[in-house]
Amino acid sequence: MAKKHILIVPGDGIGQEVTAVGKKVLDKIAVRFNHEFTYDEALIGHVAIEATGDPLPAESLEKMRNSDAVLFGAVGHPKYDNDPSAKVRPEQGLLKMRKELGLYANLRPIKLFDELLGASSIKPEILKGADILFFRELTGDIYFGEKGRKNNGDTAYDVAEYSRYEVQRIGRKAFEAARTRRKKLVSVDKANVLESSRLWREEIQKLALEYPDIEVEYQFVDATAMILIKEPTRFDVVVTANLFGDILTDEASQIAGSMGMLASASIGDGTGVYEPIHGSAHDITGKGLANPMASVLSAALLLDISFGMKEESEAIISAIDQVLKKGFRTRDIADKTTDPSMILGTDAIGEEILKLL
Repeated sequence: MAKKHILIVPGDGIGQEVTAVGKKVLDKIAVRFNHEFTYDEALIGHVAIEATGDPLPAESLEKMRNSDAVLFGAVGHPKYDNDPSAKVRPEQGLLKMRKELGLYANLRPIKLFDELLGASSIKPEILKGADILFFRELTGDIYFGEKGRKNNGDTAYDVAEYSRYEVQRIGRKAFEAARTRRKKLVSVDKANVLESSRLWREEIQKLALEYPDIEVEYQFVDATAMILIKEPTRFDVVVTANLFGDILTDEASQIAGSMGMLASASIGDGTGVYEPIHGSAHDITGKGLANPMASVLSAALLLDISFGMKEESEAIISAIDQVLKKGFRTRDIADKTTDPSMILGTDAIGEEILKLL
């Protein structure tokens, strides 16, 4: 029996709805496997700004540091998207959380459930067997470099910056993961053009000498974007910088049929944060249409990576697999062949997952 304290951080939009399902699944696992999970909640993003004026209040950060793991929803609100001049923004809370908790590695498993071969816009014969683990660096690059305006505001700039240690620590995690999988690693950069990418490649090449059992391939990001669609089964573990990783993993979500099916883990040397890769989706907020499976799969990742509970994690993945095999779908993963009576809302599909657990 394990005792663990989990912080639930729903955030904005559909984050509230899907995280509620993720928590129910954790409760079910605790009962089935005789664990004791305690919970607390914290604010981040737009809801935190509305309540406190701060996208990541000090109280929330303190709760994160004192928890064993964080199940997180999403941040964002159209109000800020339509106002580029807003000085305080929900996303600032997300970036600060990553920086303050030292979450430098973002893991995004792109695994295709066979039942969803028809949900992607890519041909099934190209997709079948795709299983990719992305390592996206999370605390450096253009998002954190110097930024501003000059020439009376007519010119804007964002600096992409990396230090050797930042590349080394994410690179090492990716090599270690490759050892547990198919022993293949692709490092993605733009070393033909960018100096930060040249440093990135230098450091990955040095690390490769320590891992002679791993087959390493170096690709430019534009080539990777093309190969991901043309031949996704070619990839096993992929490691890349923050901006490239952000874009490539959203592209790769189409391999899995929908962003609503993809979980992620943000880890460092302390508390790990687990979240679906989709955003706050305010266009469907409050309508009960959101797919909670990415949040549920994030809970499975949490159990596996932060708590070492592999059997519990696999029980969740198996339950989702069975739900899909039975023909149940949410709107985003339904296709023309789906029986309309089998298309369920957020809570209803959550209940089906709980039944199978």
